[in-house]
Amino acid sequence: MPAPRSTAPRPRADGLETAAITLGYVPLTDSAPLIVGMEKGFFAAEGLTVTLSREPSWSNIRDKLAVGLLDGAHILSGLLLAMAAGVGCVPVPTRTAHALGQNGNAITLSADLHASMVAADPQAMAECPLTARALRPVIDANRAAGLPPLTFGVVFSVANHAYQLRWWLAAAGIDPDRDVRLVTVPPPRMVASLTAGDIVGFCVGEPWNSLAVAEGVGRIAITGCELWNGAPEKVLGVLAAWADAHPNSHRAVIRALLAAQAWLDDPGNRVEAAALLADPRYLGVPQAVVERSLTGRLRCGPGEAVVALPEFHRFHRSAAAFPWRSHAQWLLAQMLRWGQLDPATDAAALAARVYDTDTHRQAQRERGDAVPLIDGKLEGLHPGPWILEEATAPIPMERDCFFDGTIFDPANPAPTDPVTTNPVVAARAHRSITGTIG
Repeated sequence: MPAPRSTAPRPRADGLETAAITLGYVPLTDSAPLIVGMEKGFFAAEGLTVTLSREPSWSNIRDKLAVGLLDGAHILSGLLLAMAAGVGCVPVPTRTAHALGQNGNAITLSADLHASMVAADPQAMAECPLTARALRPVIDANRAAGLPPLTFGVVFSVANHAYQLRWWLAAAGIDPDRDVRLVTVPPPRMVASLTAGDIVGFCVGEPWNSLAVAEGVGRIAITGCELWNGAPEKVLGVLAAWADAHPNSHRAVIRALLAAQAWLDDPGNRVEAAALLADPRYLGVPQAVVERSLTGRLRCGPGEAVVALPEFHRFHRSAAAFPWRSHAQWLLAQMLRWGQLDPATDAAALAARVYDTDTHRQAQRERGDAVPLIDGKLEGLHPGPWILEEATAPIPMERDCFFDGTIFDPANPAPTDPVTTNPVVAARAHRSITGTIG
């Protein structure tokens, strides 16, 4: 009886198992590495023929990746971990060997809610960075009047955006599950939902915060780089089976993205990048709106002065493309904190299974780049520039502090804020999420 024919891809003459790659993305400014990789020829330079598939929501990305309609995707790092852990879905072995950047989010409030907070506590509203302290009396007044809880939009329940909003609220003693209501809204629908009054605020990536400001319906309360400078964002997500079957093609995609990210972090290229992203095929919003965050010159409210935030988007510098397992463990700690993940989960093992640092190192070395030799680090430790010495060559790093001054140690990830030390909330953190998410 003849031996069964192997279904593994045969290497091509150029070493690639396949040159045709389909990558999904959601229209956000931090999808820039994929779009720049396509438009500036970085994928083609690696022998790849890439098709970009614009998707309307993170649920679409998750489902198409899971069934193989996408080879890889611009995906929420928390969502990729949730897929592997079976949070809200059947467990799917996933992997990432590459981060697409850091920072890029903001919390935006409706003009009416912002005005109510100023009236309730003008001193708190003068703080910088802005806390949620002035929201507490607004919530209390609404409750006394018998009004329903205020509704905020998040892009997905396991998104970094959701955890940033929860953290901002919790730091002011506001329980995100009892004092307000959180709903899932796809990023491109955030501004319309705010305009319609369906939500009173949201946490989302750019350009949607700047669009809300430009249209006069929202005010940016605090940016992601103020909440945590160096926060994890999207990664290149693939199925583990695809990565195992296509190691050379996988690294070729990573090398192309690294080249695109290095190009993006040249300040002289940011305006051109904004023009590429603004195209109707990609984001379909005015170039001037995309430029605001890419150039680090945001307006927090209509007619307000420009705020210089050069760290708003990091794509390549400060080891922003490295898939830090400490970032994965922070995200998993949030899932545990908010009752989404089984407390018996070995978070360190899950992070190591999903975050493939070795493949990333190989791709970086093939380009001749310096790369970290450690898989994780203390997060929030550095209030100013520092040098990562544990690397193939010293890597200049930027500040990475949290807005509340805490430090995240992956070896001791227990949260300590006022809300999660509340016995009711702490008990709730031991239930597992059921049903679907997003």
